[in-house]
Amino acid sequence: MATPRPDATESDRLVHDPKGGMDRLVEIMARLRDPATGCPWDLEQTFSTIAPYTLEEAHEVADAIRRQAWDELPGELGDLLFQVVFHSRMAEDAGLFAFPDVVRAISDKMVSRHPHVFGDESRDKSADQQTVDWERMKAAERGAARVLDGVALGLPALTRAVKLQKRAARVGFDWPSTDEVVAKITEEAAELAEARDRLTPAEVEEEFGDLLFVMANLARHLKIDPEAALRGANAKFERRFRRIEDWLAEDGRTPTDSDLAEMDALWNRAKAEDKLAQDS
Repeated sequence: MATPRPDATESDRLVHDPKGGMDRLVEIMARLRDPATGCPWDLEQTFSTIAPYTLEEAHEVADAIRRQAWDELPGELGDLLFQVVFHSRMAEDAGLFAFPDVVRAISDKMVSRHPHVFGDESRDKSADQQTVDWERMKAAERGAARVLDGVALGLPALTRAVKLQKRAARVGFDWPSTDEVVAKITEEAAELAEARDRLTPAEVEEEFGDLLFVMANLARHLKIDPEAALRGANAKFERRFRRIEDWLAEDGRTPTDSDLAEMDALWNRAKAEDKLAQDS
């Protein structure tokens, strides 16, 4: 159900009120999407065009947390919250649902899935057991759905791979230890090396995907978030390569003025510098 809009005077007061809270944000979004006076860009948007921004904002929240940039986090969380309000406003415009429906849905879900907090169940169980119970309740809500149903297609591919594997593992389709996963990685890497020389580009891509899928499985067995691990590797690469640029710049040069042998030596220097910083 939609919340009644304030009149023009009240709307102006609300959008400029720093203490307006959630009502202020909802009204700002309504004004941006007003067919007569709103923003042309906001009016042109659809669920499909906004979805990539939603994913981007979620990643920026994760990045701020990874960097422990606590001064940036309120703004990043605000950007993500705005995405929820944006989708809700477009839904209301289309007569589908409104922001209060979103709030009610998540509130009802949290209450129903935490009977040990809001109901009569005992809290005397571990976090792991609570996770098992959460998944059991989700499965019950899905009813007779197939095991892999409901794993969102829009997730980052590595994250989705882990979720698919977790679902399969719950019904016993899983390797018993990391030894079998590592052996499979070796097998898939060999197949990729062979495919490189004799298969089509599409077949090589398929073999590469198989290798990534097994790498995600190893991450799951090791209780590592593969997205976080890769973000860390990206950050490390950026940091070390920028040190290479800095050292070359001291001689008035750029990487294009260098060669692989020199840059590789500078990379090892940056690597040693990183290790020293970690040990200190």
